[in-house]
Amino acid sequence: MTINRSRLFQAFKYTVYVLLVMNIYWFYAEESSAAALQFANGIDFTDLIEAYSATIDTAAWVVLLLMFELETYVLDDEQFTKGVTRNLHGLRVLCYAFIVYAFYGYIANLTFHYETTMLPGVTDVCALLADRWSWAVTLDEYVELTAANCAAVSDASVFYRFRDMMAVVDAEGLTNIRYLAWVDVINAGVWLLVVMLLETDVRLQEKDRFEGLALRLSTIAKFVLYSLLLLAAIYWGLKGDFVDFWDAFLWLVAFVFIELNVFEWRQEEHQALEAEAIAEK
Repeated sequence: MTINRSRLFQAFKYTVYVLLVMNIYWFYAEESSAAALQFANGIDFTDLIEAYSATIDTAAWVVLLLMFELETYVLDDEQFTKGVTRNLHGLRVLCYAFIVYAFYGYIANLTFHYETTMLPGVTDVCALLADRWSWAVTLDEYVELTAANCAAVSDASVFYRFRDMMAVVDAEGLTNIRYLAWVDVINAGVWLLVVMLLETDVRLQEKDRFEGLALRLSTIAKFVLYSLLLLAAIYWGLKGDFVDFWDAFLWLVAFVFIELNVFEWRQEEHQALEAEAIAEK
């Protein structure tokens, strides 16, 4: 039996894309649970981005990824009519608006986790069992304190309460949560730089100018940016936040595919120019 490598590669690529679509649901499920505590009185429209920043961000990125896939691989040059180009660019602008909006949401979420107060008069977390308190396990993940688990969550004697929430954490847990919130902000910011760079690459490639200095500078910048994204993924993996780690890993793989699409596009353009030069001789 002969294995078609090209078809196998495309099947793997689109499997990654499908897994990224599934991550929208996983982020929604995770953030819905946290939002029930953080916004106990209900979520206003203005609170949506803070409550569901990862869900909105991931959904916008998935649509944007598909736009890049269409432009760099699926559509041939002759299919880029004015109408198609206008629609692709318009949809991408909308995606960028949501991505920037989500970036603001990550910043708001980071700020929220610095708005904590020390819980006075409580030296044992089990003393909170009279009311329905929850324990912050990690960023956006809480468990209800019960007689069965309260003694195991922490042996600290000082605890911190999140603003307007019946949720507490000790100093070590609060530090870890803040670090994770910082990584969210940094990761989102770096991805914005990556996509700006990729947009520049695509525009230059459309004009046959993605060569020489432009290519070298783009390569160096991407090495730095993708390295930062890889470090963020490793940090999430070490901290046990599997959903964030898995999502970061899949996005790195997905954008490797887009980079390969652009590389293949460049190769095809070079071959076409060489063929034209030979034909003119």
